[in-house]
Amino acid sequence: MQAPTQIEPDGLADYLDVITRAVFQSGMSWRVVEAKWSGFREAFAGFDPVAVAAYTDDDVERLAADTRIIRNRRKIEATIGNAQAILALDDEPGGFVGWLRARNDFDATVAALRGEFRFLGDMGAYYVLYVVGEDVPTHEEWMKKHPQKQR
Repeated sequence: MQAPTQIEPDGLADYLDVITRAVFQSGMSWRVVEAKWSGFREAFAGFDPVAVAAYTDDDVERLAADTRIIRNRRKIEATIGNAQAILALDDEPGGFVGWLRARNDFDATVAALRGEFRFLGDMGAYYVLYVVGEDVPTHEEWMKKHPQKQR
């Protein structure tokens, strides 16, 4: 498998995009998620966290019927909650990026991400940190520490 493409985040929407992709990739074929990703961006308002955080039960119903995305209701609801979490963390001193970089230890950062964001496990947190260009151990080093994550 090819390594995911890294980005230089331009704002909170980029972070929500990457977190949401990690959430939906969990337990799914990454190829299926990739094939539908442009539909996800349209359905979730370009991952604008203010817009997504304001989604209502009617929006959840709309998304659960939207064939452009993977229609997992729990993950759709998690995405809304994750948008709310990003906004809450961004309201703290240092903002979301300051919160993300507040720990000097990779494992502590992974634990913090898992604690704040729904449906984000160890591998998803590693993926998020890698894609947004944060310091991460090599995939091989990480897999040695997490052998249960191997397939």
